Amino acid sequence: MNNYELITIIGPTASGKTAFAAALAARLDTEIISGDSRQVYRSMDIGTGKDLADYMVDGKQIPYHLIDICNPGDKYNVFEYQHDFHKAFEEIRKKGKLPILCGGTGMYIESVLRGFKLLDVPQNPSLRESLKGKSLAELEQILASYKVLHNKTDVDSAQRAIRAIEIEEFYKTEAPDKREYAPINSLIIGVDIDRELRREKISRRLRARLDEGMVDEVRAILATGVKPEDLIYYGLEYKFLTLYIIGQLTYDEMVSQLEIAIHQFAKRQMTWFRGMERRGLHIHWLDATLPTDEKINNVLALIQ
Repeated sequence: MNNYELITIIGPTASGKTAFAAALAARLDTEIISGDSRQVYRSMDIGTGKDLADYMVDGKQIPYHLIDICNPGDKYNVFEYQHDFHKAFEEIRKKGKLPILCGGTGMYIESVLRGFKLLDVPQNPSLRESLKGKSLAELEQILASYKVLHNKTDVDSAQRAIRAIEIEEFYKTEAPDKREYAPINSLIIGVDIDRELRREKISRRLRARLDEGMVDEVRAILATGVKPEDLIYYGLEYKFLTLYIIGQLTYDEMVSQLEIAIHQFAKRQMTWFRGMERRGLHIHWLDATLPTDEKINNVLALIQ
């Protein structure tokens, strides 16, 4: 039997990984740690696709971690995630259970699997002021000038790009002198969904979420005093819905541009996962259309 410390389930958005992870957790009587950079925020439910109903399997609530731990407007980061993950990981392991890590944020997932050396990078007000007013294209050009990028998350907004530059500038003079966490021996399962099916599911799901009240969700968050630019920072749904609400996009423009952005995001997720394989992490890919029981049996066979 392989001495796995963790099961990791990854896949692009709309691949069905959460429902699969919950069904597997029910079979193994274990708990799930989220690997999603936006589901950490409270009240951001529809737009981040928390799908909390998926964690109820045959009338049993599957315990989950690292969902709803921050307020909207906060700037949670991979450094904080690494520390929070390990707290949850150790807590589950102490119960004698095999934790399941499930999500689509490649940087977060790879940081814990490989034990990245990370620094808590503070804000640099003078740098931010000097970059203020630059376009996203100009900021991306600055980012491209760095030989090694320590922050490889999406920079689909100016705020994210400025934060990425801030991190690179910090790493020029500071360097982590120790590896705080060891790499984790994990069985990694990738949920592989056909590109056309993925596109169809993304489009269908976007319209369903709009019908469920995603616009009202964003309006409610803004009504609490969260600044529009802070929601735009999160990208995707929160970026485009905020731009619509504040009058910078029409409804049809918002839907069209958001749909394109989500398709591009799913493609970038797959690019990251393929990169993980090139960097030495072995991923066992399972067809997303397989029945859940068959996927579970495949995982159980790999564990054994």
